[in-house]
Amino acid sequence: MQAVTLTDRGQVRAYNEDSTNAIQNNLGEYLVIVADGMGGHRAGDIASSMAVECLQTNWQKEKAGFRPGRAEAWLLHNIKEANETILSYSNDNKEYAGMGTTLVAAVCTEDFITIGHVGDSRAYLIQDGQVHQKTSDHSLVNELVKNGQLSEEEALDHPRKHVLLRALGTDDKVKVDIHTFEWSKDEAALFCTDGLTNKLSDETLNEVMYSGISLQEKATKLITLANEAGGEDNITVAVIENSMSSGSES
Repeated sequence: MQAVTLTDRGQVRAYNEDSTNAIQNNLGEYLVIVADGMGGHRAGDIASSMAVECLQTNWQKEKAGFRPGRAEAWLLHNIKEANETILSYSNDNKEYAGMGTTLVAAVCTEDFITIGHVGDSRAYLIQDGQVHQKTSDHSLVNELVKNGQLSEEEALDHPRKHVLLRALGTDDKVKVDIHTFEWSKDEAALFCTDGLTNKLSDETLNEVMYSGISLQEKATKLITLANEAGGEDNITVAVIENSMSSGSES
């Protein structure tokens, strides 16, 4: 496997509140993390970086390999621990009260990928010639779409598009979506913040992910296109490929 992570401030924001990393263990398995922070006075970047740091620190302590059940339990435990860490920090530092972050994280082995998810950052699997969204946004607008109160077209420019129903660091009891999917050699996964998906269509994601360029070039191309489309938000992508070669490009 090989992985690339890339984050960009965008064209409008004064600073970047997104955080990301891809860490390989001694068995060649990867933990991939993308987080999109929120909160004033640069609290968002603290929340997102704390989430990434919490997961990667515990990942680096792992020595045993993962099966699906263990991967699901590991992600659930460590995402909840990250939630407690962020919440405790904001409670102890009043200037950061109310800060939080989205999180999408995945344990990636040669046979399966297990995804843990809170908020509206997304995970896609690139399989069978298509880009398949595997997470469902924990947002007010997405809930209205699912309930039939909004069309997908109306949701695109809804004034409350950024209202989240779940985030890390905002509640002591966070609900985490966990799912496991099989994947094969030469298939890939894309993880990203809404700074990407609010600007690019699924057709564009598909076109880039199935182009013949390298993983680094794909990540760079996606961020470039999002910036060219306005770049109003921070933009973060992480791409991992279940290829025969090993090593990280991140």
